[in-house]
Amino acid sequence: MRATRLDRRVRKEATALLREARAALLHKPDLKGNAGELGPVSKDMERALTDGDLARVRRHLPVLDSLVDELVKRPTKSGMGERVESLVAAVMLALLLRAFVVEAFKIPSSSMYPTLEIGDHIFVNKFIYGLRIPWTSTKFLELRTPKRGEVIVFMMPCDPDRDYIKRVVATAGDTVEVRCNVVHVNGVAVPAQLVDGECGYEDNQSGEWRHAQCSRYRETVNGETYDTYHHALRPEQPPQPDSKDFPSPGDPPVSCASEPGGAPAANQAVGTVVETNKDAVGCDLRLHYVVPKDHVFVMGDNRANSNDSRFWGSVPHENIKGKALFIWLSVHDGIFDFAGMRWNRIGNFVD
Repeated sequence: MRATRLDRRVRKEATALLREARAALLHKPDLKGNAGELGPVSKDMERALTDGDLARVRRHLPVLDSLVDELVKRPTKSGMGERVESLVAAVMLALLLRAFVVEAFKIPSSSMYPTLEIGDHIFVNKFIYGLRIPWTSTKFLELRTPKRGEVIVFMMPCDPDRDYIKRVVATAGDTVEVRCNVVHVNGVAVPAQLVDGECGYEDNQSGEWRHAQCSRYRETVNGETYDTYHHALRPEQPPQPDSKDFPSPGDPPVSCASEPGGAPAANQAVGTVVETNKDAVGCDLRLHYVVPKDHVFVMGDNRANSNDSRFWGSVPHENIKGKALFIWLSVHDGIFDFAGMRWNRIGNFVD
């Protein structure tokens, strides 16, 4: 009985191998290696099965099994084919990482000095604020929303084809007011301490580098500290109203539509402005801006030279690409300017 079951199993396995061999000979004429042996061995196996000669079937079975395994189940690849396959896999992995996990970003302007300089190349964590379906604003698996003090990269609400990088000053429901160059969030001034009253930096305007003077202050938000640049004369002058004070009395709430020649952004909610002191004079708090739901209010660290939420409104959460991580390259004039490499900045985390 046992011998009968064993013979039946041998015939079944031989028949299956023979079927695979026939299909390969019929549909794969370009088989390489020992392909010339597959036909004769298959015919011998077929005759042995027809004759019911199990001894011959057993002799041919390992030979046919080896040929099918080599030529059909594990087709050989050329060295070039393997390299192309590896390259395609690497490109696909890089695209997936860029789409969902991390992306490189180059700093194009001086609006984030001194935290980030023109020519800094940073990596952005795209996962922390939720995964975005490529080429859309749809997000899923959102871990958390941005916090005050974090540096983010986002699609500019008024021009979604352009990426901006700024610091989150306030989140949804917070109030923001800037008076005499002092930022107030929820009616409380952001702590700022003078660090350097005579600082300077190199700015690039229309391809030409020029030296700019500034004063440097250190702010503290949520226990984290970062430096900001202001007008050079700020430390010497008494506090006084500034052209970048926000909101401006009498003006409507800022949005993309309030920009010169601007139009409303489809997904940008317009915040509200609330008057708190109609008798205010000088640097007194007088009216504040309320950040809309699912939006953040952002400003550049170079407060005197930044185009930010003070002019075009808040950033919708769905526009946010990710949180700035660290500087992986920093160079003065293009990636091949080896003499202008800023080695001391490479590897610094963005705080």
